[in-house]
Amino acid sequence: MSDEVKMLISCVVEKEGKKMVRLSFLRGSDYAEGILPEGIVEKAQGFTEEEVRKLERYIRTNRKDILQQAKEINPLRNWMNG
Repeated sequence: MSDEVKMLISCVVEKEGKKMVRLSFLRGSDYAEGILPEGIVEKAQGFTEEEVRKLERYIRTNRKDILQQAKEINPLRNWMNG
């Protein structure tokens, strides 16, 4: 099994007047779902508690970069080219 963790970033979405970005961390069949601006992992399976804490630290530490990447995502273009 690979130890590589892949991160997927959503575009910026607005929910109840708040802008947010969803993150998914994937490692084989393990997954974790995080959210910004809160910087928390809402759901995880297969990652240890310590790994989840590290993912949350990563989200908070890289918040600006992640938000910038999310702003550059064009969901319609990605869907059409997918």
